[in-house]
Amino acid sequence: MSWIYLDNNATTKIAPEVLDVMLPFLQESYGNASSVQHRIGRDANQAVVWARQQVAQRFQVKESEIFFNSGATEGINMVLRGIAYAYARKGKHIITCQTEHKAVLATCAQLERAGIEITYLPVDHNGAIDLQLLQDSIRPDTILVCIMAANNETGVVHPISAIAQICQEEDVLFFCDATQLVGKQDINLQQIPIDILTFSAHKFHGPKGVGALYVRRKRKPIQIPPLISGGQQENGFRGGTLNVPSIVGCGKALEIAGAHPETRHYRDDLEKQIKQLIPEVIIHGEQALRLDNTSFIAFRHIKAAEIMTSLPNIALSSGSACTSGLLDPSHVLKAMAVSDEDAFSSIRISLSKYTTAADIQQTMDSLVDVVQKLRSSSPIWQLFNKGVL
Repeated sequence: MSWIYLDNNATTKIAPEVLDVMLPFLQESYGNASSVQHRIGRDANQAVVWARQQVAQRFQVKESEIFFNSGATEGINMVLRGIAYAYARKGKHIITCQTEHKAVLATCAQLERAGIEITYLPVDHNGAIDLQLLQDSIRPDTILVCIMAANNETGVVHPISAIAQICQEEDVLFFCDATQLVGKQDINLQQIPIDILTFSAHKFHGPKGVGALYVRRKRKPIQIPPLISGGQQENGFRGGTLNVPSIVGCGKALEIAGAHPETRHYRDDLEKQIKQLIPEVIIHGEQALRLDNTSFIAFRHIKAAEIMTSLPNIALSSGSACTSGLLDPSHVLKAMAVSDEDAFSSIRISLSKYTTAADIQQTMDSLVDVVQKLRSSSPIWQLFNKGVL
């Protein structure tokens, strides 16, 4: 049986075109991009300039608004901590959402201990926020709204254009973790007034350990002190020698990224077959707008861990890779009022442009077989069938 990879919301295979443009900066043009006194350094510097242009063009923004870093987790920490510090005189209130990535929630928890008040917006059973509640939650001392573009577990897409409009009207900064949306859908930042945005290249077939932060140039500049102090790299925004090969790979990956209609077709076909062939399943966020590649499914009355162990040749996950070691149920599903039992029964399937129809069919056949076998020997399933549960 061939290997099938369906955990693309955790990370993706690097695209061959991306690897090709990276290799020269690992082997021949290996200079420090700050060493512009000689040719090999200038070559590296020019490569970073070109990558920045690629990213800026994709978002329709100025090159001076793009800052390379190690990825979204660093960007999240820099923005949340930096805004809380720089805007303390204006206020100490931040608004976020209960289903944000753990990088946001963990940082917010630390800020709370430092005296920052955090409002965590709830979501409905489909994972959607209430825009009116968001607007009502903004106060004179609110300094930042931090809401992701698309959820990494369920794929539920938030209305970032409407959120940005609300924040603009209320004169509050809007920070968007767009890690899961970038590379799958276009974001035109000329049209959507997001103030700050972050992403990671490895989510769209780029290298790991690199991403970028977009900070809008405004009449009154946004104040974000650097998280990593050092030299004047990235215009003093982030110290440290630039990771030229990865930055080049990031630019190329974003340049070639885009929507793939067949991904939505494969995902929908998989869900349709699962609902037809496997009883007692729940597709989380099914009624909401979701990423085309994501399906988070509860196979009720059976543990997700048992299913995945029984499918060693198929890479699946039980939710966010950043929380896979935790014994608690998914905080995203809990916020959506999903029971602990159903949360522990849930498997995330996330596709990529490299996923094939054969991958989907083999996965479907394997899931039907494994779920039937596991349920046939499950006392809980037997009790459910007898109407005891």
